[in-house]
Amino acid sequence: MDVLIQIIASGLTLGAMYAVATIGLSLVYGSLNMLNMAHGALLTLGGYICYATITHLGFHPALALIAAALVCAAAGLVIYAFATLPLLRAENFETNIFIATIGIGSIIENLMLKSFGPYPIPQPLGISGQVVIGNVHIPVQNILILVTALTLMAAVAFLLQKTRTGRAIRATSMNREAAQLMGVRVGQVYAQVLALSGALAAVSGIMISSIATLTPVMGGDPMLKAFIVCVVAGLGNVYGAVIAAIVLGLLEAATQYVFGVRWSFATLLLLVILVLIWRPYGLFGRGQVVRL
Repeated sequence: MDVLIQIIASGLTLGAMYAVATIGLSLVYGSLNMLNMAHGALLTLGGYICYATITHLGFHPALALIAAALVCAAAGLVIYAFATLPLLRAENFETNIFIATIGIGSIIENLMLKSFGPYPIPQPLGISGQVVIGNVHIPVQNILILVTALTLMAAVAFLLQKTRTGRAIRATSMNREAAQLMGVRVGQVYAQVLALSGALAAVSGIMISSIATLTPVMGGDPMLKAFIVCVVAGLGNVYGAVIAAIVLGLLEAATQYVFGVRWSFATLLLLVILVLIWRPYGLFGRGQVVRL
């Protein structure tokens, strides 16, 4: 029972972090049909902004988190204005923006490297203490991460389902041309989605660095796992991505306990291969019929 509690606690923490990172990635793909390869760099940027505002500016941790989210939301708007918008009407948009965001991500990571150095830095935002369940000691920090992630997921669900902005985002995701004919300002929707994605990436980066450390390349692994979650759920499916993130987090925690840490990523890749063979459009995606 103690082992099961430990696996569930670790898996929910991992799944919560993956879910927050994945929601932004999935929103952008669903709305713009765009893989934002700078998403991992935005995670890194958010973590470092939080660190800098607490350590150098003396901000309260809550204000530091808000500041990081705002900076990364602004970075999302910059990506829209200087990369997405110029390429949107050009041919091969998906390929061009894929390459462009790789370059943007590299620029952000190098800026962090020049500003803060290559060595790992502990994230000052954290809560000490433990909660004891049976013989298992669960850090309060992990519980805070889970609560924060659930709150953010509920907020995003409310935004998408109950607000005019959310309805515009969903309409654009379903059919861009039809949304435009109904009066939806598609360009404004794209900007909002990239800003929201950047803010979620910042929070995800802060959560990840609070239980690990800050490094200029820390966003690479979460970005890759967020992409895996998107593929398993179905690219662009936000709600499916949340479910897939939680399940994959639990699977990774169980794999680490049974087989060791080095087998966890291999297990995730094997799962992706099996899903792509069985359902190429993802567990929660829909197949599309293309007439030639």
